[in-house]
Amino acid sequence: MQLPYIPTDIPFTGDQKAWLAGFLAGLNTRMTMPQPASALGVGHTQAESTSAGQSQPLLIAYGTQTGNAEMLAEKAKAKAAEIGLDARVSDLADLDLATLGTTTRLLVVTSTYGEGDMPDDAEDFWQALAAPEVGRLDGLTFGVLALGDSIYDGFCQAGKNVDTRLAELGATRVVERVDCDVDYQQTADEWLARALPLFAQATSEPESSTDAQAGETGAATTVAEITDVEITGTGRSDAAKSPKPARQRKSTWGRKNPYPATVIANSVLSGTGSAKEVRHLVISLGDSGITYEPGDGLSVVPRNDPALVDRIIDRLGVSPQTPVVDRKEQRLLRKALLHRYEIATASKYLVDYIAARSGDAELTHLASTGDREALDAWLWGKDVLDLLNVDESLTITPDELLAELQPLAHRVYSISSSPRAHAGTVHLTMATVRYRSGERDRGGVCSTHLADRIADDETIGVFVTPNKSFRLPPDDAKVVMVGPGTGIAPFRAFLHERAERGAAGSNWLFFGDQHEACDHIYRDEIDQFVADGLLDRLDLAFSRDQEHKVYVQDKMRAHGAELFRWLDDGAYLYVCGDATRMARDVDDALHEIIAEHGGHSASGAQDVVSQLKKDKRYMRDVY
Repeated sequence: MQLPYIPTDIPFTGDQKAWLAGFLAGLNTRMTMPQPASALGVGHTQAESTSAGQSQPLLIAYGTQTGNAEMLAEKAKAKAAEIGLDARVSDLADLDLATLGTTTRLLVVTSTYGEGDMPDDAEDFWQALAAPEVGRLDGLTFGVLALGDSIYDGFCQAGKNVDTRLAELGATRVVERVDCDVDYQQTADEWLARALPLFAQATSEPESSTDAQAGETGAATTVAEITDVEITGTGRSDAAKSPKPARQRKSTWGRKNPYPATVIANSVLSGTGSAKEVRHLVISLGDSGITYEPGDGLSVVPRNDPALVDRIIDRLGVSPQTPVVDRKEQRLLRKALLHRYEIATASKYLVDYIAARSGDAELTHLASTGDREALDAWLWGKDVLDLLNVDESLTITPDELLAELQPLAHRVYSISSSPRAHAGTVHLTMATVRYRSGERDRGGVCSTHLADRIADDETIGVFVTPNKSFRLPPDDAKVVMVGPGTGIAPFRAFLHERAERGAAGSNWLFFGDQHEACDHIYRDEIDQFVADGLLDRLDLAFSRDQEHKVYVQDKMRAHGAELFRWLDDGAYLYVCGDATRMARDVDDALHEIIAEHGGHSASGAQDVVSQLKKDKRYMRDVY
């Protein structure tokens, strides 16, 4: 499908262009969709759907990787009850097509995992829904609330896929999909406040008609009004709209008011000769009242590198004290760049803007072709200053620049401590990202902020990000943990917690990195867990300590028969770490082990893995 083209020189900000692009993409989808069932003379008519829907509860189905979508689904159910709308909540893992075929009202809340993938619990549902032989859903009315992170290319792709596929199958949107960024709460609340009354009415006039004429009418109104929309998000979708939040209670620490926590220890774990710099941070929770559980994440509010900020200001040729309008509030330029905007990476909208203003042939070609892989390759290692220097003669004002930048997002780290064992504190295990590109030293925004610019007894803004989908099982259950590198973080928390609780269940850890001598982080603690009998099995994979590289998935295969026996005996399998390679390799190994040692075909092994996910016995915290 060819999406509408947005000229690079259109007089809108990057965020406004994102809103318009999202709207036109949705309009284009509606104009090319099959006609509703009532027009085709098949399935239920809209009137029949309405009648049936009024006697059926609203089905709120969620797909989640970290628990946020589940939390919003439960919130939607509570809000539905407030307006007298009967609703029930279901994990997409438990929703089959037969049930969907008898459903008349469906609200889907789904996150996106990695670069546009479905969350683990929604994968089977999606495969069934996307199958070419699936039947029509003409009697279904629906709405999709999508969660994602605009840092990734596949922003909210899982929600977009479900939304598009339901419409392709003849279902009718009661309300337009909204794509929420990491700061999702207010956007989601506003969408639910609009969507739930429409589901309650179950009328034949949904908010957005699926016919082209209604879409064209809506387009005329929306485009005319677009310059009046306050858009303060990332510049990737209409989810970026984030009006000024209401005042929160002082006792609540969250995205809008992170707790100023004191760093009481910041030490290097990796040894001399390591290719990595892995740090252990201990952060005091003071009198905040913040609580957490093993498996949760800690969100940290970063600050940009002051040296990069100063270079950008020098390039703009203005004073650091230049006043700028930042989300309708006036700030000084240096403060805005330090605290409010992503400058270590360049947004697609800045690329489009610089290409249009500079006329640079290479950049213009990359911006116009839509070849995301080529653009990503060109952008690798480049920051906002690099984009500004594409044409050193280009003059750009601070306000013009800020209009094309993404807001500075918090970073989430897996907590590596147990509240029982480490009362009053929270621990992080963090790899400091450093590299050199374009004759400049560069680094990860948050990791270098914590490593280089936060000394002991200084404060950082933090809040807990719960992960309900990565919790410890009952104390008598067996646990298998696969966490190479900093992926060991939540498993350090798990082991300390199980030790404090006196959990009787057996524990098996797969850990590894490059070199045992310098990369075996937490070695003394792990050895003590073994000596105490808490760790029943420990398998280590140090990839570069022998001629042939050995990884955790290789160790899993080597002990496949025993690993299968543990799983067959009810063990819970947890994986934490890199989503791009490690998690996929571990998943492949798991399928092979189940097929080989369980006597299953490839499809049979897939069924077993799917059941493990449904039973919450195969859980992943990957990034």
